[in-house]
Amino acid sequence: MSVTIINDAATRARDLEERYRDADTLSFLKCMIEKEFPSGISLVSSFGAESAILLHMVSKIDPSLDVIFIDTGKLFGETKRYRDRLISRLALKNVKTVRPLEQKLKVNDSNGNLWMTNTGGCCYVRRVEPLKRALDGVSAWISGRKRYQSDGRSEIKRVEAADGRIKINPLANWSKEDVENYFIDHDLPRHPLEADGYLSIGCMPCTSRVAAGENIRAGRWRGQEKTECGIHLPATEINQTARIA
Repeated sequence: MSVTIINDAATRARDLEERYRDADTLSFLKCMIEKEFPSGISLVSSFGAESAILLHMVSKIDPSLDVIFIDTGKLFGETKRYRDRLISRLALKNVKTVRPLEQKLKVNDSNGNLWMTNTGGCCYVRRVEPLKRALDGVSAWISGRKRYQSDGRSEIKRVEAADGRIKINPLANWSKEDVENYFIDHDLPRHPLEADGYLSIGCMPCTSRVAAGENIRAGRWRGQEKTECGIHLPATEINQTARIA
C-alpha cells in the first residue's frame, strides 16, 4: 500500500472527525453510511456483549449493510446462537461470515492448539487474516470500540485512518452507563454469557470470567500482556509479532 493512499486516509479521517464533531451518534453513523461512504462501508461485529447497539442502529439506517462476522472456529456456541437471534430480531439482511483459510490452519495450526503457544499467531490466522480478506475493496469499516474499555483504547477517535482505510468508531465516547441505558431503552437482548460473568467475549480458550471491580476486558488473554486480538493494531505491528507462515 502506497504512502499516498495512507496519507489520503489520514487526511480524510481528520476532516471527518472535525466535520462531525458535534453530531449525535445515530446521525453521525447515518451520515457515514449514506453520505460519506454510500458504497464500500461495512460493520465488523463480534456479536459480543455490547454488539447489539451498533447492530440495532444499522438496522434502523440500512438493514442491508454488510455486516462482517469472523468465525474463528474457537467461538462459544452461545455467541453463534446470539448472532442468529440478533439477525432475526433486527432483520439484518447481509451478515457475512468469514473463516480462516483451511490451508493457513493446516500449515500453522493443524492440531488446533496454536493458542496455547502463540496467541498472537492464532489471532492472526483466525481473526486478522480473515478480516483482511473480507475488507478487500472496502473503503471504510465500523467498529464498536469505546474509550472506557481499556487503557489502550482511551484515546481513540470517532474517525481514524487504519492501514489506508477509514475506521469509524461511533461509540468511542460512550460510557458504560450509556451502553446499559441503550440496551434498556431499546429492549435489546443481552449475550447469554454476560450473566455468567463474561463481560468481553472472544474465543473460548482465551476468554474468562471477570471478577467484581476488574476492567471489563480483564478476562481476555488473562495472565498475558496481550490486550488486543490484532484487528485494531497496525498491520506492520501484527506481521512482526504473529510469527506464522
